[in-house]
Amino acid sequence: MNFDSLGLIPELLQAVTARQYSTPTAVQVEAIPAVLAGEDVMALAQTGSGKTASFALPLLQRMQEDVDEGSKESSKQRKVKILILVPTRELSGQVGQTIEALAEHLPKKLKVAVIYGGASINPQMMHLRGGADIVISTPGRLLDLLDNNALSLGDVATLVLDEADRLLDLGFADEIKRILEQLPAKRQNLFFSATFSPAVKKLALALLHEPKRIAIADLTENLPDIAQRAIAVDGDKRTRLLVHLIKELQWERVLVFVATKYASDTVSNKLKKAGIKAEAFNGDASQGARQHMLTDFKANRIQALVATDLAARGIDVAGLPAVVNYDLPRSADDYIHRIGRTGRAGASGTAISFILAEHEMHFRLIEKRQDKRVPRETIAGFEPTAIAGEITQEESDARLANDAPTGGIKGKRKSKKDKLRESAVTNK
Repeated sequence: MNFDSLGLIPELLQAVTARQYSTPTAVQVEAIPAVLAGEDVMALAQTGSGKTASFALPLLQRMQEDVDEGSKESSKQRKVKILILVPTRELSGQVGQTIEALAEHLPKKLKVAVIYGGASINPQMMHLRGGADIVISTPGRLLDLLDNNALSLGDVATLVLDEADRLLDLGFADEIKRILEQLPAKRQNLFFSATFSPAVKKLALALLHEPKRIAIADLTENLPDIAQRAIAVDGDKRTRLLVHLIKELQWERVLVFVATKYASDTVSNKLKKAGIKAEAFNGDASQGARQHMLTDFKANRIQALVATDLAARGIDVAGLPAVVNYDLPRSADDYIHRIGRTGRAGASGTAISFILAEHEMHFRLIEKRQDKRVPRETIAGFEPTAIAGEITQEESDARLANDAPTGGIKGKRKSKKDKLRESAVTNK
């Protein structure tokens, strides 16, 4: 299978070649023809699966065909035809960049508006003067713009919910409902999610009409090129161990996941003191600062990016050699998304998790959910003094069976106030 066989026009095939897409991914093979045919789509599509191109390519083609059939709207106020809702400003920027790159060779130049919270609304309102063809937005900021009459959704032909599970995780259910009320009843709906919880399924069923269902693949499908390691260590030795690994393994770049904003600041400062170029990537940083960090990280000007789970999705760093779970994530699904930052697009990568004795059972749950055992190891000079209690396999299975499927690490669960603050500052 190649892109030529999917019915794409020459200008889009040229863009595909320019971006060095060799062969279509599984989700692209199934989604592109369905979107071209105007069908609704419901797909399980984890990050790194090529999902953005799976809806961007056919939607760009359909817009171009509308122009070719004699539309005269280019001289008038542009009307929003495609609305793409995303959970974070990082993902909005990434999707916008991909769409603009794929549209580069089209005869009809399209106006793409990327809007998000955490930044001044005035420049975004100015950019929307004259309208836009495609809007990519986080839900809260979109509602702000609608309240200010900066745009209208009355002509939207296609709605895309990208990472629908993350949208719901961040508490956007009410915002999505309000947005849906302003959309035409007759439209195409494209629904992409990395997981299908009951809440996600309920939203999909309410939104979609006889959708094309993309085969629900296991989250571990794309993990064979990621070497997973689990290192037993005491909590107070983790930073020194991290410094040791960065220098010993000579990583030019590493993405380090921590549980809180405070930890990201603390760990990054300690890495700097050890002579490692590091930055804290969390919701306290402005959009401009975070974008600057990502640019420097991709260009190897930052060696270690210490991030909260804000970075678990929507950030694509080509050739990232390693990911470190300094703190374990709350759920097995988050673990998959975290380590999926490395080993992308056929490349190999390494994912290392620091395992504290008190978190051994939680990591066993993560192992069970991905049906993979990761051997524990120790590093000379960093051996743990705390030992995880030995239990039989039967006892382990019994405990795991009683564990909540999305259970987290005791003491790491965010308070309601923390969630509201992070949502307001980062993902409005």
